[in-house]
Amino acid sequence: MADRAALEDLVRVQGERVRGLKQQKASAEQVRPRRRKRGQNEASEDRAGVVCIEDRDLEEGTRLIEEEVAKLLKLKAQLGPDEGKPKFVLKTPKGTRDYSPRQMAVREKVFDVIISCFKRHGAEVIDTPVFELKETLTGKYGEDSKLIYDLKDQGGELLSLRYDLTVPFARYLAMNKLTNIKRYHIAKVYRRDNPAMTRGRYREFYQCDFDIAGQFDPMLPDAECLKIMCEILSSLQIGDFLVKVNDRRILDGMFAICGVSDSKFRTICSSVDKLDKVSWEEVKNEMVGEKGLAPEVADRIGDYVQQHGGVSLVEQLLQDPKLSQNKQALEGLGDLKLLFEYLTLFGIADKISFDLSLARGLDYYTGVIYEAVLLQPPARAGEEPLGVGSVAAGGRYDGLVGMFDPKGRKVPCVGLSIGVERIFSIVEQRLEALEEKVRTTETQVLVASAQKKLLEERLKLISELWDAGIKAELLYKKNPKLLNQLQYCEETGIPLVAIIGEQELKDGVIKLRSVASREEVDVRREDLVEEIKRRTSQPLCIC
Repeated sequence: MADRAALEDLVRVQGERVRGLKQQKASAEQVRPRRRKRGQNEASEDRAGVVCIEDRDLEEGTRLIEEEVAKLLKLKAQLGPDEGKPKFVLKTPKGTRDYSPRQMAVREKVFDVIISCFKRHGAEVIDTPVFELKETLTGKYGEDSKLIYDLKDQGGELLSLRYDLTVPFARYLAMNKLTNIKRYHIAKVYRRDNPAMTRGRYREFYQCDFDIAGQFDPMLPDAECLKIMCEILSSLQIGDFLVKVNDRRILDGMFAICGVSDSKFRTICSSVDKLDKVSWEEVKNEMVGEKGLAPEVADRIGDYVQQHGGVSLVEQLLQDPKLSQNKQALEGLGDLKLLFEYLTLFGIADKISFDLSLARGLDYYTGVIYEAVLLQPPARAGEEPLGVGSVAAGGRYDGLVGMFDPKGRKVPCVGLSIGVERIFSIVEQRLEALEEKVRTTETQVLVASAQKKLLEERLKLISELWDAGIKAELLYKKNPKLLNQLQYCEETGIPLVAIIGEQELKDGVIKLRSVASREEVDVRREDLVEEIKRRTSQPLCIC
C-alpha cells in the first residue's frame, strides 16, 4: 500500500513536470523572436529542477517533452489499474437526453399550447404510476409488446415501465369504477426501441393524451378529438399537416372478404401499417414471405389499401359489392360518413383524408383510428405533398376497460396522443435555422442601482416586488456597475430595469427603463407594480 502511494506521488510530480514543460513551450513560441534579439540563453533550469524551454530550438523542446511523457507513461504502467477507483463514462443512457434551459423554455411553451387546448375543451387532469403490474400491460400492444421495459422482481411483484398512457388510463377507470370522464394526462413513457434521436424518437419520452370515456351518441366525441388535434397542430405553427382516418371495423371487414383468416388479422394489420414508410411491394413480400399469406389474397388487399380520399371514397365503398355485404365494414363506413358531416361543421374536413392503409398496430383499437402527419411541399408541380412524420395519433378503444373490470363491463373510450418529442425537435430546428433568441426566464424587471452603497434599498425594493407577484432579479454584488446591470438585461432578455439612485430616493420615485427602446420614465414607488404589470402583460409566443 505504501509502495503504491509512493508511485502515485511520483506520477503526480512527473505529470506536473510534463504540464509545466508544455506551458513553457507554448510561451516560448509566442516570445521566441523577441528573446533572441536580447541574446537570452536558450534554456535555463527553474528552482524545482525542471528544465525550462525558452529560446531553445522548438524541435529540441518537443523532444524533451516526449522524453518526459515517456517517463510518465512508464510510471503509470508500474502503477497499474486502480481497482479502488471505478471508471465510468459521463453520458446519458441510450435513447435519452438532457435538456438545456433553452430547450426547456421551448418545451414549456409547447406544453402551454397543448394544455390550454385540453382545458378549453373541458378536460380534467389525472396522473398514474410510472410503472404498472406487468400483467396490466401484457397483451395490449400486439407485436410492440416486446418493447416493454420489465423491472426486476421487487418485493414479490412483477412490474414494467408504462409503454403508453392509454392502458394505465383504462386500468384507472376499471379500478375506480368510473364510466364517464374527459381527462388529459401528460407524462413520460418508456419503450425499449432502437432510438432515432435526430427524428425525435427516444426510449424515454413524453406523451400528451386526451381521452373521452363514456356512452355517447356516435361520432360526437370522435369528431371533437379530431378538432382538438387540428387546433393544437395549427396553434403550434409547425407546418402543413394532414390527418389520416380509418376504422378498424373497415379493416377487419376488408381482410375477411379478401380471404385473411381471423388468426392473421392483427399480424397482417401491422404489415399494412408500414405502408407510410415502405412501398406496397415490400409490404406484400412481408405478408407473403414472412407471414404465410397467399399472394392472391395479398393482391386483393392491395386493391383496397392503396386508396385514399374524402367522404366521396366512403360513399364509393358503401356501394362496393363485396365490402358492403360485410356487417363490420358497413358499420364502420356508416360511422365515417357521419364523422365527415361533423368535421365539415367543425371546419376541418379539408385537413382529413380517409386512408385505407392506416392500420395503427395497437391491439386495443376497435373503431375509428387517426394519425396526423406533417407534409413537405411536392418536388414538382402537380404532385401530392409527402408525409414526413407522424406528430399525433389516436382512435376508439371500446373494449380495453372491460379487460380489467372483474365483471367485464365495457366503458367506450376515444382519445388522442400528441407526439410532443417530434414537435420539440421540429421547433428547435426551426429556431436554430432562424437564429432566434429564446428567453429562458420570465423575469419582468431587474432592480438596479446607479450609485454605490444602495444595496439595502435594492433589497427593500425587490422584496416589495416579489411580495406583489412581480418576477424580479438583482445582481449579487454590493456595488455593481450600472453598465453591467444593463448588459445583463440585454443578454437574458429582461425587458425592464427599475433603477434606484440618490435623487430618486429623495423624490420618492423609481426610474423605469425599457431595455429595448432605452427610454426612461420616473414612476412613483406606489405605482411601480401596476406599471410593470401593464408593460409586461403581453402573452408569450412559442418562438
